[in-house]
Amino acid sequence: MPILLILLTATVVELAVLIAVGHAIGILATIGLLILSSLIGAILLRREGSRTLAAFMAAVRTRRPPHSELLDGILIAAAGVLIVLPGFVSDGLGLLLLLPPIRALVRRRMLRSASRHAPSQFAPGAVVEGEVVDDPPHHPSRGELR
Repeated sequence: MPILLILLTATVVELAVLIAVGHAIGILATIGLLILSSLIGAILLRREGSRTLAAFMAAVRTRRPPHSELLDGILIAAAGVLIVLPGFVSDGLGLLLLLPPIRALVRRRMLRSASRHAPSQFAPGAVVEGEVVDDPPHHPSRGELR
């Protein structure tokens, strides 16, 4: 239910902004701005996607876990979805996500939130209790059934 409410609110906000901008500058200029923001978004999306892919490949080559690169890829994909949706608010949010400093802020917040909500059993330095049993395998003798 909350997701449906968020989507409904976002749709209403997008329509209200589109109508307000359309009244202020006209229909053709509004459509032109939407197309321009989509083109700028596509250019930035391609550039940031390429940079993130190169950073991911470098992390894999150096055998470093590519955590931040994967999160950047997810955020860039989310930005792409926001840019494809028609509307000024979604385009603005998508363009903001394509800026590396904003993406770094969002990434840090996501990691902080994930670490707060992760079970303590997966916390770094957690010890798993157990014992190792070194028992030789049992070989049945000739008379035993298998």
